Amino acid sequence: MRFKNKNILVMGASSGIGLDLVHLLNAEGANIFAACRSRSTLWPESVEYLEMDVVDSTSALSSFLPEELDGLVYCVGNINLKPFARISESDFIDDFKLNVVGAASSIQQSLKSLKNSSSASIVLISSVAARTGMAFHSSIAASKAAIEGLAISLAAELSSVQIRVNVVAPSLTDTPLASKLLNTPEKMEAAAKRHPLGKYGTAKDISAAIAFLLSTESSWITGQIIPVNGGLGNLKTTF
Repeated sequence: MRFKNKNILVMGASSGIGLDLVHLLNAEGANIFAACRSRSTLWPESVEYLEMDVVDSTSALSSFLPEELDGLVYCVGNINLKPFARISESDFIDDFKLNVVGAASSIQQSLKSLKNSSSASIVLISSVAARTGMAFHSSIAASKAAIEGLAISLAAELSSVQIRVNVVAPSLTDTPLASKLLNTPEKMEAAAKRHPLGKYGTAKDISAAIAFLLSTESSWITGQIIPVNGGLGNLKTTF
């Protein structure tokens, strides 16, 4: 069991990727601390829960967390797709606050506990759209690209205290957040065809990559952006 007696904080654990990750970590022996707006009835009973909206404040995290924290995963995010002409200033600001400021402040509040671990790992979530031009993604792509920049800078700064920082960058994944993009057979087929491997992602695809980056199996990996995107980001299979 890779995470036996390890303390892991999952931000945004109530659905989708975060929920799947909770079950994966629980099955492998982790002590799970979940911080999000609502408790999930699908969690194992052992999950420690803090009701929190990262946009409002993350200050409660510091007293909620154990003295030693071995991993932090920021699964909070959104999908805000609009034509560029219709994106308001508040859209850009709100997306940045949720994706970037929320992640940064959560890490700040957790830093003391992370430093007390001998080999802590932070995993943030970006998007294939941060590095692959996609129409209607300008606001979310901008904030996810900022997440990648934050992670690389933190990886350099925190390496001296043995805290690794990496990013998982998924393509379209079948989660409640993406339900409007996959709510008909026609949309599902079109989404699958856009990916070289002929399918869109599942929550398990992403949580498996996150768990690898949390584990000691990746102990020599930091400052990396790991694409989990079915090949969409850099493969061209049609001519």
